[in-house]
Amino acid sequence: MRNAYVSALYNLAKHDKRIFALVADNGAIVYDKYRQDFPERFFNFGISEANMISVTAGLAACGKIPFAYTISCFITMRAFEQVRNDVCLQNMNVKLAGTGAGFVYSNLGPTHHGTEDLALMLALPNMTVFSPADALESEKVTLKAAEINGPVYIRLATGKTPEVYEKDYDFQVGRGVILREGSDVSVITTSSITHEVMKAVDEVRNSGISVRLINMHTLKPIDKEIILESASRTGAVLTVEEHTIHGGLGSSVAGIILEGNNGSVRFKRLGLNSVFASGYGSYQDIKEENGFSKGDITREIINLYEGKKGKSHG
Repeated sequence: MRNAYVSALYNLAKHDKRIFALVADNGAIVYDKYRQDFPERFFNFGISEANMISVTAGLAACGKIPFAYTISCFITMRAFEQVRNDVCLQNMNVKLAGTGAGFVYSNLGPTHHGTEDLALMLALPNMTVFSPADALESEKVTLKAAEINGPVYIRLATGKTPEVYEKDYDFQVGRGVILREGSDVSVITTSSITHEVMKAVDEVRNSGISVRLINMHTLKPIDKEIILESASRTGAVLTVEEHTIHGGLGSSVAGIILEGNNGSVRFKRLGLNSVFASGYGSYQDIKEENGFSKGDITREIINLYEGKKGKSHG
């Protein structure tokens, strides 16, 4: 995902001199070609995220299109005041790319986990929020971000995210993608956990439960139509996000279902519930320890289905 983003940014810069790349003491290797070919449009601010964001607002005010890149929790939390006041309040044409979504920086611990970034960015007026599932989608959202006149946040994993899409597709801002069709349970997910969710959904489908799987690559504006249609079709909705359940995908989906007067739908959010992720180790280790493995997701889908049928158990 990260490499696809940088590659897309390079291609944008090759054809548009308004494109600038800004980093905060990271991306040294992946930006080598960009820095070599467009040195006058590359700036490394060191560990100074807030300053970097203020500079992006200044560049945007001069007609440039700056893309600022650093670890997701730093660009959204350490520089939140600047993102809010310098970028969103002024509706500046600034693009923010946060790498390390969810637990991707697993062995660095909760200080480097991106598990609150969506809640922060979704709360901001004027901000478009993209959360791609794999490299193909990362490229698409980066190219689309350059076309949007206003603030954009792109939530990225790292360079080793498994492929979700086997072939190209027609990407549309604010339109969810149906990865699997089904009628018993709807599962809505986003970002790099999508591949794990897809494996769980396929296992459940093989057991005879018809599961509809939706990848929500755009969280703002979110696809209300597909959420309401899925809730109505299946009567049971599970959201899965490598993020706190507060203020992210699950909260957005729940609000849409309730505001759509569909109170009969069984609903469950799978995410961090007012806790930081526990444990240290590989990405897979952290997912398993915190309830995000294929088995955990499979169990939640089955419980939701059985609960809909009146057979809920722990």
